[in-house]
Amino acid sequence: MLKFQGIYSSIATPFDHHGNLYKSKLRHNVERWNRVGLSGYVVCGSAGESVYLSFEEKVELFGLAAEAAAPERLLIAGAGVESVRETVALTNRAADLGYKAAMVRTPHYYKNLLGGGSAQALYFRSVADRSKIPIVIYNWPQATGLDIGAETVALLSEHPNIIAINEASGNLEKTARIISTVKPGFQVLSGDAPTLYPSLQAGAAGAILSYANAAPYSAVAIWEAFRTREYAAALDWQNRIAHAAALVTTKYGIPGLKCAMDLNGYYGGPPRLPLTPVSPEARQEIETAFADLRS
Repeated sequence: MLKFQGIYSSIATPFDHHGNLYKSKLRHNVERWNRVGLSGYVVCGSAGESVYLSFEEKVELFGLAAEAAAPERLLIAGAGVESVRETVALTNRAADLGYKAAMVRTPHYYKNLLGGGSAQALYFRSVADRSKIPIVIYNWPQATGLDIGAETVALLSEHPNIIAINEASGNLEKTARIISTVKPGFQVLSGDAPTLYPSLQAGAAGAILSYANAAPYSAVAIWEAFRTREYAAALDWQNRIAHAAALVTTKYGIPGLKCAMDLNGYYGGPPRLPLTPVSPEARQEIETAFADLRS
């Protein structure tokens, strides 16, 4: 079975000022991330503004990132959309390009029909049955408005092609409950940088983080300190990133993340409309928070 360990960056999608894919900047970013101890990349996840990308753009990004990624970096495709059919199509295109897993978010548009565990289980099982590569459930209720329950995750962990969950709710109690109820070998990843260290303490195998776009070294430092049982150092790093991570996840989101990337020598650039760049005041706040987190 595919094993996830360490820090995976859910990479941002670079756009030029006309809103087009900025291909050379994607290569620039990935080549810089290759020099940091990241375990791999998620391409077209939520940090990649996947909801604003067409099917064709996603496939193009899968290919561009695969070409730029170092051979030892594990590639995960952000393939989740609302229908089983398109999710499977994206997943299998990514598989053909060398991706080892697909991260699939909970469908949510028809909330009144998809809020229950049985409907969610049907979706994920249907995708997994038809996919060439293993599936990672992606739960981010702050964005989708739906939260997949720990009991449903436990049922899905029995499926041979569903091997992990990226639990991005930031709910440590729920993370611990999932870890205690899923099938042995099923992996739980944290998707929330502000709770990275306590999630590892609870038993998470690693993390998929948008924050790692801007300051990957600090996220990797938490993982390495935890892995080597230097718990005081891990906690120190967690405290150091706390404010910065909150700014680029919950407070300012993707525009804030891209601003932090620009400040740290990566290309963030503009988000795609209707998102807009952060204000000068927000930029100053982000610059101050990231001043000691260069990487």
